Amino acid sequence: MIALMERILAVSEQYRGKIKLAFVFSFLKSLLAKAPVGLAFFALIAFYYGTATLEMIVWIGVAMGACALLQILFQYIADRLQSASGYMIFAKKRMELGAHLRKMPMGYFTEGNIGKISSVLSTDMVFIEENCMNVLANMMSYIFSQAIMLVFLAFINVWLAVAATAVLLVIVLVANGMNKDSMKYSAIRQEQSENLTEAVLDFVEGIGIIKTYNLLGEKSKELSDNFRETCKRSIDFEENAAVWQRVLNILYGLGAVVIIALAVYLNLQASLPAVLLVGVMLFVFDLFGPLKALYDQGARLTVMSSCLDRIEAVFAEKELPDNGKGSIPAHSSAPEVEFKNVTFAYGEKEVLHNVSFRLEKNRMLALVGPSGGGKSTIASLLARFWDVKSGQVLIRGKDVREISLSDLMNHISMVFQRVYLFQDTIYNNISMGRPDATEAEVMEAAKKARCYDFIMALPNGFQTMVGEGGETLSGGEKQRISIARCILKDAPIVILDEATASVDADNESYIQEAISELCRGKTLLVIAHRLGTIRHADNIMVIAKGEIAQSGTHAELIGQEGIYRDFVTVRENSRGWSRRDSATAG
Repeated sequence: MIALMERILAVSEQYRGKIKLAFVFSFLKSLLAKAPVGLAFFALIAFYYGTATLEMIVWIGVAMGACALLQILFQYIADRLQSASGYMIFAKKRMELGAHLRKMPMGYFTEGNIGKISSVLSTDMVFIEENCMNVLANMMSYIFSQAIMLVFLAFINVWLAVAATAVLLVIVLVANGMNKDSMKYSAIRQEQSENLTEAVLDFVEGIGIIKTYNLLGEKSKELSDNFRETCKRSIDFEENAAVWQRVLNILYGLGAVVIIALAVYLNLQASLPAVLLVGVMLFVFDLFGPLKALYDQGARLTVMSSCLDRIEAVFAEKELPDNGKGSIPAHSSAPEVEFKNVTFAYGEKEVLHNVSFRLEKNRMLALVGPSGGGKSTIASLLARFWDVKSGQVLIRGKDVREISLSDLMNHISMVFQRVYLFQDTIYNNISMGRPDATEAEVMEAAKKARCYDFIMALPNGFQTMVGEGGETLSGGEKQRISIARCILKDAPIVILDEATASVDADNESYIQEAISELCRGKTLLVIAHRLGTIRHADNIMVIAKGEIAQSGTHAELIGQEGIYRDFVTVRENSRGWSRRDSATAG
């Protein structure tokens, strides 16, 4: 528990001083909470020896009242010092997590970690922020109260204090076993919570496919199984905690019996006056009360510890290094983009093998080839979503690892096949390209992207709210808004990743016009399968099995035996890439 307290203080940062000061007032409150016991003893002794007076009793009553009032005051001060600290601490932690995730390689988000991130944000952090300050304050109060009770017992009789300490040690040893066991169950419970989050996200995101293929029963069963498993894990956790709590309750009772028996024995040996024996009888059943209250929090404490483990595990994930201090030169005789002997692997699987090419300024390079050949990986390495295993990715002669990530991203715009718009106004979604842009500049970008007219036809125009992910707009409309965002950004390097692959024919002409506006005077890296998109490229590279299988203009490649000519033949027959294409890639 002390270790947990230290971990919470470690994440408290600038609130740590206030929390520690709150501990002081918690101690004073605990002292005053037990003071009436001492005053009652004093009154009992006075009555026993016949020295009690009305004035004495009045002053004892006043002292007890003062203790009660001061308890309220000290509790109020402690609460004020800790007020909302948990929420403030984890509001900051969420911002830190966002900054951390922003620096993570994209591979982290494609390896099944979305459920983990969602669970950490929506379950683990919420549990701790709602419980940590309250539990922390109570823990300190209980520990202080138990220490005060032992000191008070030592004043009555040192042997009673020794016996009580021995009982406490036995209880603590058993409670440590409880905590270790509970940690195991709480870790399983929180892991299942993550599985449930992932199952819910998977079900919601795939609801269209699930309905289309009539998989509601199968997928609903998978989701229901996760709900049932979560319920089972939670019940297992509570049942395990209940068994340990029963054992501890028995020990509390046996401890009280031991103290009473020893007190009676000491009285019979004339080592403990009868009046003190009566006093011990009065408060012995409350002697282990603070420790009992402390360990009653055991279940919450172990869940909190497990939550901290999961939060720390996400923060421990390695970030993509951003140690570059340099910037991209404004002018350079070097190629705009150059790959030098680039090799890259996802984990142990190598997907690019010694790839080298150059892309000159204001030229267009098209990447084509079978799916899984490495085209999108090349684009991602240029944007430094990952770092190369070996070799170099250069922009104007500067290694991207030597450039700050912010400067790198200022020089690159990307248009993806799958567009994501934020749940915000259309205006704000476009202005993300350049937040300091004027309204006139945003409007002009929308016109160039061929989306101005349909935006103005909406009930609230540019102030129309877009559903999460852009769900309230068609695919073509979302794509044009994303292009408007890139036009506004006006980066010198543009990456188009299958930007027209999934739009209808009506929207395609608009998008092609928008892309033409975006690409004017820019250096282009285009991933596409449509001949109309790549035919006029300055250079076409066929990427297959992680290597450059062919390279040249459309006219040069169409005159050669190989994948590209097969691709053109297949496209003319409207069949797409064939298995033979993939085989030819070798």
